[in-house]
Parts: sequence; C-alpha cells; structure tokens
Amino acid sequence: MPKHRNRSYRVDGMAALAVLFFVCASVLLAAGQTAVTTYHYDNNRTGWNRNETVLTPANVGKTTFGLLQTVALDDQVDSQPLVVPGVQITAGNYQGTHDVVYVATQNNTVYAIDVHTGTVLLSPNFGPPVSQQSLPGKCYANGPNVGITSTPVIDPSSNTFYVMVYTQGPSGKAYLLHALDLGSLTDKVTPQTVSASHTLTNGTTFSFNAKYQRQRPALLLANGSIYAGFGSFCDKAVQYSRGWLLGWTAGSLAPFPSNQLNNLQATNTQKFYLSSIWMSGYGPSTDDTGSILFVTGNSDAGTYDGVTSIQESVVKVSNTLTTMLDIFTPANQESLDAEDNDFGSGGVMVLPDQPGPTPHLAVAAGKNGKMFLMNEDSLGGYSPPQNNVLGVYPAGDCWCGPSYFVDPTDGLGRVVSSGGRSAIVWKVQTSPTVALTKVTTSPNTGGGPTQGPGFFTTISSNGTANPIIWAIARPPDSTKAITLYAFNPESGGSHMKKLFNTPAGTWPNLQGNANLVPVVANGLVFVASNQQLQIFGLTGADAKKTTKKKK
Repeated sequence: MPKHRNRSYRVDGMAALAVLFFVCASVLLAAGQTAVTTYHYDNNRTGWNRNETVLTPANVGKTTFGLLQTVALDDQVDSQPLVVPGVQITAGNYQGTHDVVYVATQNNTVYAIDVHTGTVLLSPNFGPPVSQQSLPGKCYANGPNVGITSTPVIDPSSNTFYVMVYTQGPSGKAYLLHALDLGSLTDKVTPQTVSASHTLTNGTTFSFNAKYQRQRPALLLANGSIYAGFGSFCDKAVQYSRGWLLGWTAGSLAPFPSNQLNNLQATNTQKFYLSSIWMSGYGPSTDDTGSILFVTGNSDAGTYDGVTSIQESVVKVSNTLTTMLDIFTPANQESLDAEDNDFGSGGVMVLPDQPGPTPHLAVAAGKNGKMFLMNEDSLGGYSPPQNNVLGVYPAGDCWCGPSYFVDPTDGLGRVVSSGGRSAIVWKVQTSPTVALTKVTTSPNTGGGPTQGPGFFTTISSNGTANPIIWAIARPPDSTKAITLYAFNPESGGSHMKKLFNTPAGTWPNLQGNANLVPVVANGLVFVASNQQLQIFGLTGADAKKTTKKKK
C-alpha cells in the first residue's frame, strides 16, 4: 500500500477562521438529517425510517413529487444505496462538505454522489469483475459482469465504508473485503482476501472456494465486526458450494478463527450440499444480544438433521460464529428441498421489542408464500407433524423481505410483507395471544413471469405520523422497466391508496431478479438500477416550502 507523506501548513488568522467556518457549516449541514448506513436501515432489518419530516402522504400524492436527478453509472446495481449527510470529501475535484449517496455497481465501482446536484464526487474502481460467462454453469442470475453484488455497510463512528468486491485476478476469482475511508474511498488497511475452512463429519477439511460461492446478502456491521453470507451461483457446482457465514474484526479486517458452515456432511447420495445463505440480497439480522439470524436455502432432500445439515431453516448463531444457538425448520422441509422451493429466498426480520410476555419476535417467508411468526427467544425447532411457531400466514411467494413500522392510530407494530404482487400490512397483536392480523393490502404492483414473485419495501414516517410504504416492482415484461410505488397504509379500508408510481430505471438482465430496495432520507427517494441512479423528491412550490422549514 502506498504511504502518504505528512505535510505541515502555516495557517494565518483569516485562514483559521475560514477553517472554523467550514467545520461549523459541515456540522449544521448534517444536523437533524438521517443517515442510511446499512441495508434496510438497521440491523433488525426493519426498513423503517422514522425520521422523515419532509415527505408525507399529502405531498407525495401531488404532481409536485417527481424525478429530480438521473445519474449515469457504469453497470448494473444489485445493492441498496447508502446515504450520509455532511461528508467531508477529501479527494478528487469536489473536495469539501457534501450530502452523499453511495452506490456500488457490478463493475466493482463505488460512487459517491452529491444528493442535491447529482454530481459524481468520487468513483474509484476496485478491479475487473468476474465475467458471467465464467461462472459455474454460466449462471445467468446476474448481468454480464459479477462484481459488487451485496449492499456495503458504513461505520459512521470511524468514517469507514466496508464493501465486498468479487474480482478476476491473475490467480483466479477472489472476494476481497475492503475498508474504505468515507471521504476519499481509498483503502484504510490492506484488503482482506476471503478464505475459510471447516472440518466435515468425516474429519476432512472443506475449504472456501471463491469460484463457486456467491456473496449476495447485505453485509452486517455488529459487535465490532463485519459479517458476510455466501451461497451458490444458480445451484450449480453443488458438490463444491455450501452456505457460509464469515466474520472479520472491523477496522483491521482480521478474519475470525471460527465460521459458520451450514452443511458439514462429507458425503451424500447426490453430492448435493448447498444450504446457501442468499435471501434475495436481504442482510443477516441481529437481536438484542448481538446474535445473528439468517435463513438457509435448499440442499439434498432427506439429508436434513438440524446439526450437520441445516437447510430450509431460520438459524441463530453466536456473534463469534462458534455456536448455533437456535433454529426453526418448517415441517415440510423435505418437500421444500425436493421442489427447489427455498425458504431461504427471503430474509428474517427481528421486530423491535414488543409489549407483553413475548417481547422478542421475528418473521420470515420464502418461495412457498408462508410467513412464519416466531418467538425469537425460542424459534421453534423442527417437528415433522406441525410448525412450532406462533403463527403461519399467507403472504405470497416471496423472493423478498419484510418491513416494519408502528401505526399512528393505535401505537401497535405493523409487519409489511411483500410476496406475490402486493404488499400486505399485518397488525402485531400481543394480547391475549401473540398473532398477526391482516389490516390492508396494496394494489397490484405489476411484475410478471420474467422475474420471481415478490419485491422489497421500505417505510418512511415522522415518528409514527404520516407513514408511507415505498416499493420497487420488478419489470413486468420485456419493456424491462422497474417501477417506484408509494402507498398510504392509513387510507382506510382493506385496500390502501396508491399515492405515486412511475418508471424508475431499467433492468435488461431479466434472468436475474431485480432485488432493489428504495431508500428514503431527508425528503429524497433513491432508486438504483441498471447503469443509473434516480433521485426523486418535491418540486416547485412544495420544494420551496421544504427549504424554508429546513432553515
């Protein structure tokens, strides 16, 4: 790594005042604004921004809400944008304080973009991406390049941007975990090449091989550590690909001495292992203790034992990745395996603490459309006769992940599922029993046979007031357009009101799902897609009113 020389400067009184003014301006710029530093806003993965003071159902439903900026990018974006106000940009041609949206592409480029002007402040590239044509079985669940697929994560306390890069080097395919300075997007320490090994049931050693592993779930920053889940490319090379959860110490990127391997079996009849962590890009979540939860995909039918093979399951592991703490496996896990009907196509959301005797809840849904409500302190285990959970609900086939908010009318939690083609709002009941009750359903979001069912939502509100459900629908047909929607969950009746919808980008690589997540922060909505970022917000008179309020 190149070293930078230390430089000293002589500063006179006026220059010192200028520096002081600049720092104060930076603080004022960031004051009261919301940063989005991780997938789905928090480590519970609620998708809820409860600090949105600008956008309301009243003004989003007007014609004065619309597209403000379109920013060209160099490739497809599979990850979620991240937003940080008041960043001190220290490299390039636009040094100074900016409110920044960060976007990572499959070409292994990380963009820092000014949210107000759309100016590209920085755009370093981190090596050649892997060609789709060189993937196992030529897996087509991507664009032509496979580089940064997962959502990065930001540590605002150290101004560090963590990102997982997939690159084709002279010695083959490799994953490199980078810790970048937020203001310059340069490496703070030497990138860590991902490697791991684990002992199988027969005493042999199984080693991580980047050629066969796909890193799709969002990165997790928790417990002073970075975690990443891995699965397969299109269930190809099933004798070599297995589900891993790996960890590194934040800052130094030192790899953990232990890891989680979801299939420890040395042999089975079909040589079919997997038990992948993929979750359609949803990130692993954490609970109050820092334990980590994720959902696994399919393996060879009939090999499940809940210990050496833990496919089709919600899994909770210790933060050191040394111990599996708990598990829930659907009663029909064997048929899910046999039919490639992955439970792990969706993520698991940990609800914020609830009132009553069962305060810790979690929900997850997969391809067969059943959403499970679990006691997060006792997930339910595996019982072939029945599911030992708090409830099972029809949420629609889900290549998706849930969201959460608190309703302003009764102060109770709401789970938002988004399987099939509609979002459903479920009331969280904690008395006299714990259950979910369907409240309202969104209009059909479109979608179609070119993409898996389901989509992703986020929620914005001011405290609990003025909630809006935002969604990005996958392309409905060969027109390849994705659509941004906004719904009012408080519009009354069993069907919520659609406030807004518009094309918000393109998605030409139809064999790979558009697992795109809308990001709402500080009066703006960000949608990244194929070779572009679109920024939406208020225009005209409403925008002027917002500016006056901010002042």
